[in-house]
Amino acid sequence: MFVVTFQKEIPLLGGDVTDGVVRVGDTVRRPVRTSTRSVHALLRHLESAGFDGAPRAMGFDESGREILTYVEGESAPRPLPGYALTDDSLAALAELLRRFHDASAGFVPPRGACWETGSNDDAPAELIGHCDVNLDNVIFRDGLPAALIDFDMARPTTRLFDVVTTLRHWAPIADPVDLEPLQADLAVGPRLRLFCDAYGLAARDRRRLLDLSRLRFNRSYVSMRAKAESLGGGWARMWEGGAGARIRRACTWLETNQDRLHAHLI
Repeated sequence: MFVVTFQKEIPLLGGDVTDGVVRVGDTVRRPVRTSTRSVHALLRHLESAGFDGAPRAMGFDESGREILTYVEGESAPRPLPGYALTDDSLAALAELLRRFHDASAGFVPPRGACWETGSNDDAPAELIGHCDVNLDNVIFRDGLPAALIDFDMARPTTRLFDVVTTLRHWAPIADPVDLEPLQADLAVGPRLRLFCDAYGLAARDRRRLLDLSRLRFNRSYVSMRAKAESLGGGWARMWEGGAGARIRRACTWLETNQDRLHAHLI
């Protein structure tokens, strides 16, 4: 389906990788990727499953861009607002991610589905995960997470890997030198436990969570460096902006504090 655009285009900023994202009325137009049609199939499945925390796929416009519904609400701009860091927000995010996973688990990808590559779990894939629930990709309403956006990095993975990726940004699992002022006093161990409790994460996954976090840090470093070198664009900007160094510092911080954090999970 193709839709002709006559309305004003408003640039949408904040994403790290995808350039050229604009709002047109109640829709968002984004450049097409090799994974776009597979992501649209996922979004259509989520809609049919009754999951209301994601944009709806609406086809393509006359310029060949994908069309998604615009998700109303607020993101978490920098400097981070206080509402994004409360315990209530963290619990609501865990519940949102769980609802997404439960809806995604019933999705059967179309024949020949193509997904973006990235770091991943070694365990067999359980579903198509979001794999990029960072601070830019959560929409808040009334101070609580209400929707996930930007499914570009969605791919087959495990529930735990998507949880680990989310906690990297929202616990956060990071060296204090890289935190914003409002994050400095967050108690990471209790926040890990709070998220896992609200999600309903099984004990076996809690025991493995921090080991998988370390694995993800190491693989993310290699993956981001390779994409910066081969794809350039936003990947290169992130790498040149110190993404690799931040990953290394976060991994070192986790190794130093892993036993203390693990005690909160078990």
